[in-house]
Amino acid sequence: MITRRSALPTRHVLARVLPLLIGATVLTSAATAQVTQLSDQEQLARDIFEQLIEINTTDATGNTTEAAEAMAARLIDAGFPPEDVRVLGPHPRKANLVARMRGANPARSPILLLAHLDVVEALPEDWSIPPFEFLERDGYYYGRGTSDDKAMSAIWIANLIRLKREGFVPDRDIIVALTADEEGGEYNGVQWLLDNHRELIDAGYALNEGGGGAIKDGKRLSNNVQASEKVYQSFSLVVTNPGGHSSLPVKDNAIYHLVRGIAAIADYEFPVKLNEVTRTYFERTANIETPDVASSIRGILGDRPDPAAVDRLADLPHYNSRMRTTCVATRLDAGHADNALPQRAAALVNCRILPGEAPEDVLETLRRVVANEKITITPTNDATPSPPSPLTAEVLGPIEQITEAMWPGVPVIPTMSTGATDGLYLRQRGIPVYGVSGIFSDVDDVRAHGQDERILVRSFNDGLEFLYRLTKALTSPVS
Repeated sequence: MITRRSALPTRHVLARVLPLLIGATVLTSAATAQVTQLSDQEQLARDIFEQLIEINTTDATGNTTEAAEAMAARLIDAGFPPEDVRVLGPHPRKANLVARMRGANPARSPILLLAHLDVVEALPEDWSIPPFEFLERDGYYYGRGTSDDKAMSAIWIANLIRLKREGFVPDRDIIVALTADEEGGEYNGVQWLLDNHRELIDAGYALNEGGGGAIKDGKRLSNNVQASEKVYQSFSLVVTNPGGHSSLPVKDNAIYHLVRGIAAIADYEFPVKLNEVTRTYFERTANIETPDVASSIRGILGDRPDPAAVDRLADLPHYNSRMRTTCVATRLDAGHADNALPQRAAALVNCRILPGEAPEDVLETLRRVVANEKITITPTNDATPSPPSPLTAEVLGPIEQITEAMWPGVPVIPTMSTGATDGLYLRQRGIPVYGVSGIFSDVDDVRAHGQDERILVRSFNDGLEFLYRLTKALTSPVS
C-alpha cells in the first residue's frame, strides 16, 4: 500500500517556492551579467589571458618561464613547428618566449611583436580581490597585469593562432617575443636576447606597448602611437663637512648647502625642444583640446616658442614633460644625530632627458644651475640613449586606416613616453619601435602598477581585432 503525504495548499506551496524561484532568477541574471558573450576568437584570447594572469610572474616570487612554456605549448598545439617556438633565458625563473611564423618572402625583413610577461609586485592585502586570480566584473577583467602588459601578450598569441588556423601566409616573417624583467630585475629579456640571440628577434621594426587609446568622460579621444621615449638618468647630490655640536651652529651646514642647490634646480626650466614625434603630437593634440589649451599648444610650435604659451603649458605636467627635459628631486638623506651638525647631506635628482640630448650636457647644466662647489653631482646609472622611431607611412598609414575603420573620427597621435619601456633597448640597437595596441582606457582611471588593476572587456576585444588587422596589413604582400 502506498501512503501519500498530504499536499500543502497551493497558496502555501507558492509562498515557499516563489521566493526561491525569484532568487534563483536574480542570481542567474547577475551571474550572466558578469560574463560577456564572446566570439570564438575572443573566447580563445580570454582563455589565454586568464591563464597568463593566474601565473605569478613578479620578480621576487614569480616565474616567467612557466608563462613562456604555457604559451609555447599553445602555439605547438596549434601547429607551429617546435623549432620555431623557443623558450630560453639566463635564469630558471626568467625565460622568454620567441616564436616565428615563417613568411613567403625571406628577403623582406621580419616584424617583431613584443610584450613582457613579468608584472610588478601586488600585495593581496592592498587589493579588494586576489591579484593573481582572473575575474570578470562590471564589464572589466581584473588581475595583476591586465593592463600592463599581459593583455598584449595574450593578444599576440591568440592572433598568431588565428592566423595559423586561417592558413594565412605572411609576406615576411612574424616574430612574437614575450619577455622577462621589463618591470625590473636582473634578467631583462630584451637585453639578453639582443646580446645573446639577436638573430631570433632581429626585425625591420617592432610593435610594442607604450601606446593605446585614450577615453575621457566616456568618449574616445585618440589612438596614440608611442614612437619615442625619454632617457632615464638619475644624479646624486652630496655635501660633506666635519660637522660638530648642534649647540654651536655654523653657516657651513651640509643640509643648508644641499637645500639651496635643490631649490635652484626646482626653479630652473630646461628649454623647449621639439622633435618630429613631439611636434606631430602637439600639432594633432591641439585639434582635440579645449580652445585655451589649443592656443597655448600652437604658441610653442613656432621657431621661437611664445614664452607666455610655454609658461601656461608648464603648469600641465603631461604637456610640460613632453616639451622639455625635466629633473626633479625624489629622495633626501641627511644627518646622523639629533644633536649633531650634519656631516653629510645627500639627495637624488631624477631626470627624464629628451632623445638627442646628451646626459653629459644635462650633468653640466645641473652643476651650472647649482653653482656650489661644495655639492658634488654624479650620475648614479648609465643612461640608455633611445632615438625616436621615424614616422613612416608604412607603419602609420595602416594604423590610421584601421583606426578610422573601427572608430571613425578618432585621430591617431604619435607620442613620446615620459616613462620607459623595453622599446628603448631595441631603438638603441637600430630597430625602430612603435607602441600601439588599439586598447582604449580611461585617462582618469589608470591602475597599472596599482590596486585592483583592470581593463575594459570591450577594450580588450577591440585591441584583439585592431592588432589582428594591423598585423595582417603589415605582413601582406607589398602592392
